[in-house]
This record gives sequence, C-alpha cells and structure tokens, in this order.
Amino acid sequence: MTQPISLLLGVHAHQPVGNFESVLDEAHERCYRPFLRTLFDYPEFRFAAHFSGWLLERLMLKFPRDLALLQQMVARGQVELFGGGDCEPVLAAIPCRDRLGQIEALNQRLRAHFGTRPSGAWLTERVYIPTVVPALADCGLQYITVDDYHFLCVGKSEAELDGYYTTEEDDRRIDLFPISEALRYRLPFSPAAEAVSYLEGLAREGRSAAVYFDDIEKFGIWPETYAWVYEKAWLRQFIEGVLASPLIRTQTYRDYHEHQRTRGIIYLPTTSYIEMNEWTLPPHAAAVYADLVAREKAAGTYALSKAFVRGGIWKNFFMRYPEANWMHKRMLGLSQRLAALPAEAPAEVLAMLYRAQANDAYWHGLFGGLYLPHLRRVVWRNLLDLERALDQLGALQAPTQADLDSDGHDEVFLRNAAVQAVIKLDHSGALCEFDARALCHNFGDTLTQRHEHYYHKLSAPTGAGPESEGIASAHDRVAFRHEVSRQDIVPDARPRRIGSDSWIGSDGVPRQPAYLLDQDAGSGGRLCLRARIGGGVDGGAEVGADHGEILKTFTLGGAALTLNWRIRPNGAGRFQTELNLALPSCDGYSGRYILEDGSIPCGFGQTLALESVRRLRLDDRELGGGLCLLLDPPARLQAHPHHTVSQSEAGFEKIMQAACLELSWPITAALTEIHLRLEVQSDPLPPLPEP
Repeated sequence: MTQPISLLLGVHAHQPVGNFESVLDEAHERCYRPFLRTLFDYPEFRFAAHFSGWLLERLMLKFPRDLALLQQMVARGQVELFGGGDCEPVLAAIPCRDRLGQIEALNQRLRAHFGTRPSGAWLTERVYIPTVVPALADCGLQYITVDDYHFLCVGKSEAELDGYYTTEEDDRRIDLFPISEALRYRLPFSPAAEAVSYLEGLAREGRSAAVYFDDIEKFGIWPETYAWVYEKAWLRQFIEGVLASPLIRTQTYRDYHEHQRTRGIIYLPTTSYIEMNEWTLPPHAAAVYADLVAREKAAGTYALSKAFVRGGIWKNFFMRYPEANWMHKRMLGLSQRLAALPAEAPAEVLAMLYRAQANDAYWHGLFGGLYLPHLRRVVWRNLLDLERALDQLGALQAPTQADLDSDGHDEVFLRNAAVQAVIKLDHSGALCEFDARALCHNFGDTLTQRHEHYYHKLSAPTGAGPESEGIASAHDRVAFRHEVSRQDIVPDARPRRIGSDSWIGSDGVPRQPAYLLDQDAGSGGRLCLRARIGGGVDGGAEVGADHGEILKTFTLGGAALTLNWRIRPNGAGRFQTELNLALPSCDGYSGRYILEDGSIPCGFGQTLALESVRRLRLDDRELGGGLCLLLDPPARLQAHPHHTVSQSEAGFEKIMQAACLELSWPITAALTEIHLRLEVQSDPLPPLPEP
C-alpha cells in the first residue's frame, strides 16, 4: 500500500525595512490578509510561516485582528513559526556577533507575541555558507531550509531529496531541508488539480516528504496572482484537494523532524538558488552562463548537468556594484565600533545597526533592490543615525584615511558635528559620500547607470506566459512599467559622484583632471588635491597633454562644504564640475529648485538651464531640508534628472536616482579661482534615545 507523502509547506513574508506604507498596506490587502483568512478556515491543513521581524511588528500594529488569526493558528498547532535574522539580513554578509544578535532578536519577538521559540529558521534568499551554522545552532535552532540545488551540487539525486540531512561546522550541528525547485515553480502557477496530482505522483514513487518554502508574496502580490489565487480560488482548491487526497498529509516541519531520522551527513557548498547564481555574475559572464544553460536545455541534458553549471555567489554583488560595496563596508565599520564599546549599547542603537543590515538594498535580481533609492536611503539613514549615536557614546573614531571598501584607493573622511564629506582618492577628486547629520541623509547616495545582462530582454515580446492553463511566473514575464529606449541604457562614462571635474579646451574635447594629494594635503576639515589638466596617471605621475594645473580644496565649516578650484590654464577653455545629488523627492512634487529671487522654475524631475546662477536652493519637503549652492563667480547651469533602468517583478522601469547639475565657467585669465559652497539647510537635530 502506498504511504502518504508529507507536504511540508512553508511561506516566507517580508517587506524591506522602511518600505512605503502604501506598499505594505497593499501587500496586506492582496496577500497576507486573504492568505491567513483562507488558511484559518482549514485547521487540519498544517504549514509553516516566517515573518521578518520588522514586517511582523508593522502588521501587529496596523492589522491586529488579522494577526490574531495567526496567533490562534499557532495556539492550535496548525502553523509553525520559523525564525531567522530579525531585519532579514543575509547572514553570510554580516559578522558572527551580529548573526547571533539578529537571530536572537527575532526569537525574542516570536516568544513575546506567540509564546513560542522557533525550532527552524528561514535563511534569507537561501544564501548558504557553512560558517553560518554555528550561529544558528548557538541560538537553539535545529534546522533550516535551503534549495535542492544546494544538494545536487554535492552529487545527490532528486530521488534522495526528501526528508532532511545533517551538517556540522565548528562542532555544531544543524539539519537541512531541501526545498523542491519543481514545487517552487508549480505553486501557485499551475492549476491546483495539477499541483495536487504532482504531489500524489511523488507519493506513488515512495517519497517521504515534499518540501516547499517560498515567498508568500507569490500568493497575491506578484503579477496576476491575486485574481488567480483568491478570486479564482486557486488556494482553496489546492487546500481542499490536498486534504481530500489519501496520498498526501500536511505536517509542520517540527512534527516531521521529531518523528523522522536524518538521511545522513552532508556538506553543502557556498551557494544560493539557481536564479540568484546568475544574477550575481557580471553581464558578460551572465551571458555566457545563460547561453550554456540554454544549450544544455536544448540538448535535453540540463537535468544531468545543472548541478555542475555553477554561477556566482551572493557576495559577488559587492564586486558588481561599488555602491552596494560602499554601504556594506560602512556598515561593517560601524558594527566594529559598536562592538568595541566598553558598555552595552542602548537597544535602539543596536536596532539601528540591524535595520542597516536588511538585505534588500544591497543587491539586485528580479526585483528592484539596490536600484530603488528609497531602500538605499533607509540603510543610509540608519547608518548615519548609528554613527551619530556612536560619536555621542564616545566610541572609538574610525580612521580619517583608509581604503575602506578595498578597491585599491583610499578615502579621506572630513568630519564635523554637522556634515561629513568622503573624498575618493582614485584621481577623480570627487565625493563618494556627503552627509547631513541633522537630516541623516547622504546626498551622494546615487547609482551609476551600467550595463545589465537582462537588457537583451528589451527586444523580446511582452506578456510572455506558459502554454498551460496556469499563469506566468514573474521570472518568465517580459513587461514594461515605463517606455525604455536604447539611449536610456547607455552606461555612464564615469561613476556618478559629487564634484567630478572636466576641462574643455579650445579643441572642444572634455578632459578629466587626474587628481593627486597635494604635498600640503591639509588636516581636520580640509583637503587639498592637485592635477595637471588632461592626460592621465601612470605610476602616480601625470602624463599626457599639458593644458594647465588645478589646485582643488575641500573645506568644512559649520553645516557647509566649500570646494575651491585654483586654475592655472595653458590657454583659454571652459571648466566644468558635475554634482549628482540624491534627493528623496526625486521627480515627485515636493522637490523643487528655488532661484535667488524666490521663484520656482521647476522640480528636480525637469530640466533647468540658466546662463548665470549665483545662488540656487534645492528644497526637498520629504527630506525636511535641502542644499543651498553659492557660486562665485556665477556659473552656467544645466540640470537634469539622472535615471537608471532596471527590471522588477512588474516589468522594466526607469527610476530617478539623482538631480545632475553641470556647472561651468569660461576660463580666460592666466589664474582663475572658483568657489562653490554646498550649505545644508535642515531642522534641529532630533534627540537620541536614552541609554
């Protein structure tokens, strides 16, 4: 007689820390609420659920009646709650001390709200690295879920991937459940009857368990899924089909784990799910990888070869995106300062670090992630809040010059109580970070337009979907939220920074000065750089045509940064500097330019051209402040929005990253001095939490 298969069904619920309230409300209305209410009607259908800590707190506050249903389901043994990192960090990307803190923070939340400590944990983006095992085990967790691909990579067959295996690291053990890729692509996209029939087929093959754990957002938020899952009753049909089948029984992971023995020892590689392994690769490598996969599938050999067709690892995102790498290394530096405090830090200060470790803004794949300014802004707000708190708590100050991001170039930090400027010593002579401490905002938080492998989809037909009666997964759809042209995806010639200079000589060719530290480099709130105009740098010495010399000085004073250029040209020309300024309002109605006479010509999302400007205010009501530019002598201004193009679950989209201001001056004299003052305008500093 065929034994029933145990369906171990788990769902993972998460929203990025600080996501828009409207997005959270829509996610609850279209997914979390109907999912919980539907499952509540079937007490005998057992499942597991993971809610990231930040999302759980928001839902408990805003939708207590719906969360009360979850509490009742936990109390009656229908649902098992999984733990993990409280603010959904990639555990592999944070120090061990913070892994322990993040996991225990969510453990305590679950105990406070539901009276239970978890036995299992959700691993963010299924990013597995063996060194996370000790932290998980030390926090009392017994098992985690990772993709079946992880197991195939060490030679296991699909037939062996029911049940769980055991691994160890540094004398600590944890059990590993393999999530079925086949189920991930069926639920909820194929018809309910087909999904039930597939599970019954596994039972007839003698499988012990069918393991599913994936984003709950697929049940209502992904395109087309709300109508499919709820209005067309896919979820009820699936639940009732499973409960009616003599070949399927539902269990929580805890119940299954208590009654079944491990299938043996296993050691998994550092990896994630297959799609992630492609997303982490640089475009040229991703194209080779995708072509290889396509050839294997066309030849009918992919099922045998996919375990050996390996892409990149999650941390490659720091290699691909310097902006993500800079945020990450700033976070690590502040974590180190926090850990070095002689006494325990206030809970809210620790929470700032944990919120800054939320994974969403550090990478990019199918979803916007790093490309979304509001997600990066939340990370920076927490980093700058934390930095200010550490300063006031007397934490050891970070070095003022170091290669923090390991890119081969030092950065110089100029600091005072009001502002912080970070100059990248890569010969650009530009700012990679400019912070207003009172606003907890980094005006340098923008993103460079670069090539992405998925741009080849721009010429593909829209609305691609499956041939069956189901609906298309977001992985298979090609759609457009905005009209995108080929010009929109041309990569930037240089990184988007604040104060990137050019010299345009009589031949009309722009040349970028190659800055080096001046012998009198300055100290404290001052830094001097020197460059020959034009040419480049070879072994630390300037080479190329001699168009003159520039001495560039950065000076902090109060809530302002002043840039001074002392230009000694060899012939007439034009000097230009480019400011890429990140402003929260982007192209929204609350961000606008204000001229010296108080008039408002346009917003940041429009173009602005002025022949002569001496004073210009960038006012952002969402930020609660902005910047005032003071120029001497007056400059010609060309301002326009800087957009990037990225893919999302809803389709390709153009996103405004910064207001790009090009300021230029004609240079005719043998010696010219230019002064640009960037003055932060803000409300008073908010109070810090009591220790």
